[in-house]
Amino acid sequence: MFRALLLSQDDDGNRSHAITELDDAALPDRPVLVAVDYSTLNYKDGLAILNGAPIVRTWPLVPGIDLAGTVARSTDPAWSPGDRVIVNGWDVGESYWGGMATRAALDGGWLTPLPDAYSTHQAMAVGTAGYTAMLCVLALEEHGITPDSGPVVVTGAAGGVGSVAVAVLAQLGYEVVASSGRIDTEGDYLRGLGAAELIHRDEFSEAARPLGRARFAGGIDTVGSHTLANIVSQVQPHGCVTACGLAQGMDFPGSVAPFILRAITLVGINCVHEPAERRAEAWSRLARDLDTTKLDTMTTTIGLADVPAAALQILAGEIRGRVVVDVNH
Repeated sequence: MFRALLLSQDDDGNRSHAITELDDAALPDRPVLVAVDYSTLNYKDGLAILNGAPIVRTWPLVPGIDLAGTVARSTDPAWSPGDRVIVNGWDVGESYWGGMATRAALDGGWLTPLPDAYSTHQAMAVGTAGYTAMLCVLALEEHGITPDSGPVVVTGAAGGVGSVAVAVLAQLGYEVVASSGRIDTEGDYLRGLGAAELIHRDEFSEAARPLGRARFAGGIDTVGSHTLANIVSQVQPHGCVTACGLAQGMDFPGSVAPFILRAITLVGINCVHEPAERRAEAWSRLARDLDTTKLDTMTTTIGLADVPAAALQILAGEIRGRVVVDVNH
């Protein structure tokens, strides 16, 4: 038997969630069985659990787009019992049973070796959010944005992706401008992560001008919609902005002017289907460039039974940093 948070839908379309004891026979037929130590709570998980968007594509489903643990059994020659692994993306927790359970059956190609520098708890403190943040940092570097280029703005800075992005950029020597709707309550937290300047999100929430004052060398946007359009309009010539979230909306009410007149680059970040080599690069850089002391300050740990309440908070924008889920408690 194993313990899981199970999402269900009846014949009338009514949806529910419950902590459930399941027989091993209920697990999907996949080649690698992982004994899960920890999962995480991400914005997408909140949507899945509370039906805020059509995230769940198969029923019933164990949510959780992240997990870390140890291989218990494997028929895939790439993995052996005792291997420490992490999983994020690949539609796990959306189309396939995910990490909010004490056991998970997975395809071998979905697994990434856990860096030696991390415990399974620390790996989930990083999780999809931190991994996504590092993909954004890598994209900025690859487009020539260095600490000498000028300030880099991070939106949604007090959230999971934003917190890691601020900490990593500051560690690398960038001047970080943190944008948040909670600078009154989280200002000290953001400065502690390394933010040099704080901007209230309201400054970016209205319709953007085609071209604004060129303020930033680059940006990491977790919000989308008007916020992304405003950031793009205020990036310096040959700057770069990465887009990895849509909390404000899926639209992009902006202008082509910054792309034509300033030759800026907008890079989309899809953390779900990155190849194994890119994932390994991102996790290796996180192990090197993310201060684990700062990681600890941005992390809260909850039990599996606490997840539904925390899901309400994350959708309301009330969660600071990262939430690790101890699936065994």
